[in-house]
Amino acid sequence: MRQLIIDKDSTALMGLLGRAQAARRHFGHMLASTPYTDTSAMSASYNITPSNTVLGTIAIPGDKSISHRSIMLGSLATGVTNVTGFLEGEDALATLQAFRDMGVTIEGPDNGKLTIHGVGMNGLKPSKTPLYMGNSGTSMRLLAGILAAQSFDSVLTGDTSLNKRPMERVAAPLREMGAVIQSTGHSGTAPLSITGRATIGKPLQGIDYEMPVASAQIKSCLLLAGLWAEGTTTVTQPEVSRDHTERMLSAFGYPVTVDGNRISVEGGGKLTGGDIAVPADISSAAFFMVAAAISQNSELTLTQVGINPTRTGIIDILKLMQADISLSNETHVGVPR
Repeated sequence: MRQLIIDKDSTALMGLLGRAQAARRHFGHMLASTPYTDTSAMSASYNITPSNTVLGTIAIPGDKSISHRSIMLGSLATGVTNVTGFLEGEDALATLQAFRDMGVTIEGPDNGKLTIHGVGMNGLKPSKTPLYMGNSGTSMRLLAGILAAQSFDSVLTGDTSLNKRPMERVAAPLREMGAVIQSTGHSGTAPLSITGRATIGKPLQGIDYEMPVASAQIKSCLLLAGLWAEGTTTVTQPEVSRDHTERMLSAFGYPVTVDGNRISVEGGGKLTGGDIAVPADISSAAFFMVAAAISQNSELTLTQVGINPTRTGIIDILKLMQADISLSNETHVGVPR
């Protein structure tokens, strides 16, 4: 800290203080077995009066999947990434803390706003403790792909529930790429111990992997690992799954080739920081869409909802049931640089 003050390195100093504050809060929650977010409002009492009509305009919380990826890609990018609409939920906060533990300076969250000072593709540092993912399967599976390519050893762990969920579905194809990953038990559960490339002595190798089932988490894990792999990493999915990772990689300036259900990346590129506007989560919007659709004389406007074609099944189904739903002011955000 003394040297940072002498060097007048305000960004690094802010990052150090921010990580210390976050770590204190993080370990406090772990020791007390309490969630990151304030749950005091959950004990409040509410009086609910039935209504036949839903009217108004409401904003929906941000998309959790995109919130995860904004932290991951922003941390690995060169330059600063400004995020708005970030979902300040337990899972996304676990991802945020993990990258702070690996030396990334992240300001916020403050009302959904984050400023991520990217460290570049090779700038992550080993965490002094196992990376705690809470109950977030997305965090663990996607981070497994990133960490499998790093030079240092790492351990991924979670709460009791997450540590019972299968992780072999990502560990097995990562091993095909040359990763050394040790899971727990016969079913391949967390904690996951990942050996760094410095110990192994060679980088990951690109593979052509045919997924047995469609899964955005497995696909994303392998594509992220492929950013460091020698050669091309291609994932073929049996049917379309959400494509947030492909879109966001392109938005950060990393070339992605999509040929039907085959998605490929070439190792050795770089990510460039920028502005990320996290759209509202259509899964959360679905409850309000149904409420308005089944209520007489209702008119409800949901603002800035993400309408990625891989996520709009709820709209298609409600329209088939004769719901009156229209989309307006359609725009693209995070277009490729």
